[in-house]
Amino acid sequence: MAKNDNMLAILWMLHSGAKITAKQIAEKLEINIRTVYRYMDSLCASGVPIVSDAGQNGGYSLLNEFIHAPLLFDLEEQKALLHAAVFANEAGYPFSESLNQATQKLKMYANRDQESTLNRHLAGFEVIHRDIAASVKLTLEELEQAIANEAAVEIEYHTSHEAQAKKRIIDPYGMLYWNNKWYVVGFCRLRGGIRSFRAERIVRIERTQIRFARPADFSAKEFFMQNLLPDVEGKEGLVSLVIEGRSEALDDLCIHWFLGHHLTERTPQQAVFLIDEGALQAYVPYFLLSYGKVIQVAQPQSLRNKLALIASDLMKHYQ
Repeated sequence: MAKNDNMLAILWMLHSGAKITAKQIAEKLEINIRTVYRYMDSLCASGVPIVSDAGQNGGYSLLNEFIHAPLLFDLEEQKALLHAAVFANEAGYPFSESLNQATQKLKMYANRDQESTLNRHLAGFEVIHRDIAASVKLTLEELEQAIANEAAVEIEYHTSHEAQAKKRIIDPYGMLYWNNKWYVVGFCRLRGGIRSFRAERIVRIERTQIRFARPADFSAKEFFMQNLLPDVEGKEGLVSLVIEGRSEALDDLCIHWFLGHHLTERTPQQAVFLIDEGALQAYVPYFLLSYGKVIQVAQPQSLRNKLALIASDLMKHYQ
């Protein structure tokens, strides 16, 4: 480990407030005890208030004022960072290697009691998530650099309705993670407007020399969600969807990312949604079929007919 990392590790160990001996530090960092003394001299010379007590119960410690400096994380903050790292890794965070190195340092710089506590908290904390392809991680790394440097990228993008990938030049404004997928939002020079792109559909990416200025206060999240779930207030062509059934199933429907946005009324045995007619016919019936007979569409009749038609087609398909 580099000298600076070792010195920082010593600071973390001293941060607990308990005394620690040079021998314990040497064993923890796997370095010579004389090296520990040199590091202590360097830390003192740089202004770190280290207290050295001799004798059988002696050791090194820090002044209380320095222990509470905001530069260092307390145990709860360390736990929160390690938990957040678990989420990030499972979401396909593109810089997972650096993240893992950082979390290892957090645990390494802790004293024995802190390390034991952190390991106990991590042992019972897990996240289940689908794997993300290595190629997508590389794409995300390129996008993150392009966003930070405000550099346009040329991509080959494969949409769900096009047989061949198409070249585009986009000004990436921001990245976001939603519903188990990564997206980039930016200005598409081919379409002449702001668009969102799924990272896994980018089959090639290359940085260009073109520079752009990201709009002030632009939020990729707000743009994405506004396009996904537009405001329906005052909109024409809305249909009242009334669903009855078991309370547990209705609870699930009411927190669904799409239906929950359109919820207008809820009783113990009924939920009412106000939805665009197009979405009602195109998306909703396929989602509702997964609930089987625990729910029932009370209205509109057009959706009941659509559900019956889809079920009939499925029956014919498997006969």
